[in-house]
Amino acid sequence: MKESDPFLPKSEQKEIERCCAKAIKGVEKSIEEVDKKIDQLIQSDEKLSRMMKIITSVDGIGTQIAIAFILVTNEFKDMNEAHKIACYGGIVPFEHTSGTSVRGRTRVSHLANKAFKCLIHMGALSAIKNSEELGAYYQRKVKEGKPKMVVINAVRNKLIARICACVRDDRMYEKKYVRKVA
Repeated sequence: MKESDPFLPKSEQKEIERCCAKAIKGVEKSIEEVDKKIDQLIQSDEKLSRMMKIITSVDGIGTQIAIAFILVTNEFKDMNEAHKIACYGGIVPFEHTSGTSVRGRTRVSHLANKAFKCLIHMGALSAIKNSEELGAYYQRKVKEGKPKMVVINAVRNKLIARICACVRDDRMYEKKYVRKVA
């Protein structure tokens, strides 16, 4: 609605806003209802509830990203390896070569689930902002001269790896994890 602001007279713009207001309120109400049903479903299933708590314990990961991980991986039954999930999300960089003549830079695949990639990207930005460890990692790599998007992509990979490790070991994420030696 705001796109046409500079081109339309104020009276027409207000009419458009008035006409669309009911539709927007209806969509927002439907989204709230679906969110409530999803929350009820997760709370009613002990395994899903535990998985949500584990996934959201990772810095930068909220309920929407956790739900996306559970849906994409079919509760980590179909995909439980970090590399596969990262490939699915278009986060893993691949070499660009052809024989001996073409040696390009590594690239991420554009054949990816863009909505999933967007959610992980937002989680990575949140983690950089709110996690001391990942924020320091980001700042250090940028100071070393790495492009910012390359570093953010590395943070995305770290988040996916952390989520997969926590779900695999059925434990909450620990900031100061100490590995137990057998």
